Amino acid sequence: MVQFVSRYVFVMHVAATLFMVGLIWFVQIVHYPLLSNVGQAEFPGYETRHVALTTWVVALPMLTEGATALLLFKYRPPFVPKTYLYCGALLLAIVWLSTAWLQVPCHDALQAAFTTEVHAQLVASNWLRTVAWSLRGLLVLAMIMPADTPPAPHARSRPSRRA
Repeated sequence: MVQFVSRYVFVMHVAATLFMVGLIWFVQIVHYPLLSNVGQAEFPGYETRHVALTTWVVALPMLTEGATALLLFKYRPPFVPKTYLYCGALLLAIVWLSTAWLQVPCHDALQAAFTTEVHAQLVASNWLRTVAWSLRGLLVLAMIMPADTPPAPHARSRPSRRA
């Protein structure tokens, strides 16, 4: 049973992390830069809807990633080094603290009114989350490729037929 829980927690963690890596790159490259095109008059209403709808998209994966990161300390698959868990937890703390201290205040300010300064601060500060989540993505990929696993055998090459 423990092995099943360990595997389930691990797979959920990998899935949530990789989902968030893809999402943060979309947000950083496409979504946040385009906020400046909404228009001054429409922006506060747009931003309010944006925050509400984005919460529906990110809440479950972020909570899943956080919960499974903690659960992996108890249900760690034997092929995952503990140092990976500690590095991942540190990166996740950076993501959550950046969200709370940098991005949420920017979104709060933007709900009142769009300013180019706050928008620029949002885009620039979000690079911290983008880098941290990208490193987490690389880390979970490293977790699924255990160092002690031998490489898959290569397909046999067929002898060439020479005339």
